[in-house]
Amino acid sequence: MQSVTNRQVELITAIRPHTRKAVDYAQRAEEAGWHGIGILDNQNLCGDIYVSLALAASATERIQLSTDVTNPVTRHPAVAAGAIASIQEASEGRAVLGIGRGDSALAFVGHAPAYVRVLDSYLQALQAYLNGSSVAFDDLTHCRGLAPPVDTLNLADTPADSRLMWLNAQDKKVPVAVAASGPRVIGTAARHADIVMFALGADLNRLGWGLEQARTARREAGLDPDGIRYGAYLNIVCHPQLEAAREMVQFLDTFVRFSVMHGKTHGPVTQAEKEVLTNLRKEYNMRDRTVSVVPPAEFVDQFAVVGPPERCIRRIQEIVDLGIDRIVVMGPTVDATDDEETRCAELLTREVLPAFSG
Repeated sequence: MQSVTNRQVELITAIRPHTRKAVDYAQRAEEAGWHGIGILDNQNLCGDIYVSLALAASATERIQLSTDVTNPVTRHPAVAAGAIASIQEASEGRAVLGIGRGDSALAFVGHAPAYVRVLDSYLQALQAYLNGSSVAFDDLTHCRGLAPPVDTLNLADTPADSRLMWLNAQDKKVPVAVAASGPRVIGTAARHADIVMFALGADLNRLGWGLEQARTARREAGLDPDGIRYGAYLNIVCHPQLEAAREMVQFLDTFVRFSVMHGKTHGPVTQAEKEVLTNLRKEYNMRDRTVSVVPPAEFVDQFAVVGPPERCIRRIQEIVDLGIDRIVVMGPTVDATDDEETRCAELLTREVLPAFSG
């Protein structure tokens, strides 16, 4: 199939984080033509993400290897930077650090998402580490209150600041992709990330709003609005029958509730959409990451990409034309577990993926 777009776009398949299956999933993704894989970071629900990424790196040659996503609470920024830089070295430059405020990984240790100010300072430290720069101890608050300052040891000599001393300056820096849905996080991501990843669904108006929020934040900070990349998390189910595709959408409730996380909706929504968003937030069960309510068909059509191949291609193309050049696909993909999901995954790989491979 001939490419339908002149814009370069990366399509990343989000896979289930099973350590034992990391090699198989990564190899299948590479063989199918995906541009990369993204793996969830949740220490309570799955094995260590960096072990899975390292295994995937050793078994592949081309695809991007991404955390989708980690958070600024469960790892010190030096530890996170060191881990992803190790994947970068092992994969010869194919790593991406995807990060957000945190969701289930924090909920399972008793916390809500991190404060935006924490994410902001964390990203600054993270980028410094990945650039090979030093970070002043006063700027590292992650362990403050857990251990006294090193100078209380009264040693003959101690480090004056913090940096990854083993990084090779010639190696390609790991890109940082920040998941964002509200205006404050979008602004933080726009100022400090290499890629802003919108968790706003597939609605063009909402994605356009997010892009303008990010570009405005960069202009106000004296930065080039086009100096970074923009991406999106999309729920995509490719199935010949539209109704069947709607019923198979995975994690739609997980992502759309980010736009109403604390009870206030972000971005342009109709009153009907606002009511659906509010109900999804109210009924969300973090334990099994599901809701008891079924969104209306028109809501699914607006916030997800569903239906036959030609419909999916058209919807994705419209999103790419907005200025989105990286898409993490949530839905039946290479790790499909039953016959119907496998059918959708194969259709997506065979009919949709080639349209964006040029």
